[in-house]
Amino acid sequence: MSREFLPGQVIAYPYLWAWQHERGETEGRKVRPTCVVVAMRSDDRLTHLALLAITTQPPQAGRTALDVPEIECKRAGLGDLKQCWIVVDEYNYDIVERSWYIEPGSDALGRFSRAFVARIANAFIEARQSGQRVSRLD
Repeated sequence: MSREFLPGQVIAYPYLWAWQHERGETEGRKVRPTCVVVAMRSDDRLTHLALLAITTQPPQAGRTALDVPEIECKRAGLGDLKQCWIVVDEYNYDIVERSWYIEPGSDALGRFSRAFVARIANAFIEARQSGQRVSRLD
């Protein structure tokens, strides 16, 4: 796959929530906008991604999510959403070249600004201690 993935890009992805994974589900119920928070190329030339869900539902008590400002929604190709949040206390892990869920040749919906990506990354790092990783490699 020749496409480069960068932190802050928003892609369409069938995100699998941790609660769904815990119930034994293996497929995301719908394709949703998802933020690439980490994109690393390994020595074997595989691209490892950490993906954060973007949702229109306000975060539940005890969850950690960032409110996405209107200008950032537009930059990320989410202009039709009135309000949305990036959930940072759980993430999907996938490898682009082995993924069943990333369509070859698909374009990013958009990309958040560098300043907002820094906020996302910091929130992700803080929440990761208690957060959950859902591997999509199975």
